[in-house]
Amino acid sequence: MLVHHEAELIIRKAESADAGRMVTYLNTVGGESDNLLFGADGFPLNADQEAQWIADVNGPPTSALLAGFVREQIVCVGSLTAPRRERIAHQGEIALSVLKAYWGRGIGTRMMQELIAFARGTGKLEVLHLGVRDDNAPALALYEKAGFIRIGVYPRFFKINGAYYDEVLMNLYL
Repeated sequence: MLVHHEAELIIRKAESADAGRMVTYLNTVGGESDNLLFGADGFPLNADQEAQWIADVNGPPTSALLAGFVREQIVCVGSLTAPRRERIAHQGEIALSVLKAYWGRGIGTRMMQELIAFARGTGKLEVLHLGVRDDNAPALALYEKAGFIRIGVYPRFFKINGAYYDEVLMNLYL
């Protein structure tokens, strides 16, 4: 297990009771970089809506919302969502974030390992995909280390303060 200030990282499925802490975490992490789809205090759900979303994601056997805790504080979140439609149910999308204070400590790697292990354990998922801002070198390195390959670029995907950024599309074939 990873240790940070003598505290252990615990990764588990998020629960509806975590919703308030999740909203606080997401509004914080959104303001720590321009790498997410929202900025500071820009997370669009309140605690009740987040509780429902947690239940919805964790309901199907091929989807999971995981949270990483250090001393009861959420320090990372990872999601794997897979569609239910038969023709595309073999693939899932991954999203991952880590509090800035915990960057560079292996927490993102650990969360990615948990998401990939979950995906493999479903017996149904064959492809994982994600998108990442093209100038987010640490995330690109993490995903490549986990086995993801670049499959394309979505030009001008992000528009932040009037500037455009490309999204790198990546897949992992299980």
